[in-house]
Amino acid sequence: MNSIITLLIAYNQILLLQIQQLLVFIAKNIPLSSSKYDSESPKYNKYIIDKAPIIKHFEHFEHSERFDYKQLLSEYRSSNGKELKPVKSRGKNPVPESFTCPHCGAPHNYLYDNTGGRGHLLCKVCDFRFSRQKAEFKPVVFICPYCGHTLDLKKNRKHFNIHKCINKKCSFYLKNLKALSPEDLKEYEEEKSRFKLHYIYREFTLDFFKIDLSSIPDKLFSLNFRNFSPHVMGLCLTYYVNLGLSSRKTSQALYYIHGVKISHVTVSKYAKTAAYTVKPFVDNFDYKPSNNLAADETYTKVKGVRHYVWFVMDAIKKSILGYQISYTRDIATCVLAMRMAFAKFKEFPGKALKFAADGYTTYKLAQQLFAEKGMDFDLIQVIGLTNDDPVSTEYRWLKQIIERLNRTFKFSYQVTNG
Repeated sequence: MNSIITLLIAYNQILLLQIQQLLVFIAKNIPLSSSKYDSESPKYNKYIIDKAPIIKHFEHFEHSERFDYKQLLSEYRSSNGKELKPVKSRGKNPVPESFTCPHCGAPHNYLYDNTGGRGHLLCKVCDFRFSRQKAEFKPVVFICPYCGHTLDLKKNRKHFNIHKCINKKCSFYLKNLKALSPEDLKEYEEEKSRFKLHYIYREFTLDFFKIDLSSIPDKLFSLNFRNFSPHVMGLCLTYYVNLGLSSRKTSQALYYIHGVKISHVTVSKYAKTAAYTVKPFVDNFDYKPSNNLAADETYTKVKGVRHYVWFVMDAIKKSILGYQISYTRDIATCVLAMRMAFAKFKEFPGKALKFAADGYTTYKLAQQLFAEKGMDFDLIQVIGLTNDDPVSTEYRWLKQIIERLNRTFKFSYQVTNG
């Protein structure tokens, strides 16, 4: 018996020694508190929104006569009895679609390439000659805030255009290039699209502040009761909304308990009618919001298709100030949800507003858009699940409140199958 105990003790000592050696190996070779990625590396600059550019508005014809190409085309048709035909480009350098006449606004198909691709253009509508290289013929020019170089239009997206500073001597580019490690530099030379070293600005082509937030589609609901009374509608909402039953269970409950034979489709229509009726009161209620807001997006399914639901809530009073739903996680829906929330303020608090969100770049873009409209606020991005930085440590509670709202919403939403 003593020999067995002695053997087990010796075996335990060997195991403890091996565990100690493994811990030493891990401490030397594997960092225990490494972040998901090195946010300081230029390799991950794609997830960072650059500061706003210098915007110059050129009024080249401010004191001279302006023309409208549509009016000039109408006058040509009246005087000549025929339409002015667009230019048929046969050269190797067609005029790009983004070019318009700075004098009358005629599109590219009315512009001649006058010098075989050397930069001089002629408008067929108003006979105005201009150079395609000169920035002053553009109504708005975006200037790099680091080097003063004019940004070049690179890509056209659904809601915005991407402008890029291609100056190789730009201080922003040189700083990011210098920060690359030898391994990243080799990867950058092989495939430059994986890195974002140049300054980039997104010019939005859709005015999100002109979209109506309060409109309701016509003829989608009616309060004219033909087969049932308003009392039956109240019973439907009690079972369907308050108790969280499905439409079919609600239909069965009304038949078994109250003797009312009603289809589950009618139950759904009553719920939809109530939602459209209550919506204006909910959206226009005076919530008297505080200066601590939290925003987040979560996904759910509508008729089997994934959608994204955006919430903006008052973290102090726990009231939902803004909400939107979309097919994709695009900036348009994010801005509309934030507009709904900011509309609840009688006077916008400005920098006193603490707006907490995750690290999704859309919130940073939305902050730039609101700043252009004179609604600047303090955006706090709580990144990750652990408090690895002072910002996350201080404002984690704001993010947790909106996450709890998402869980509550998903739990109640799944019960009714949408």
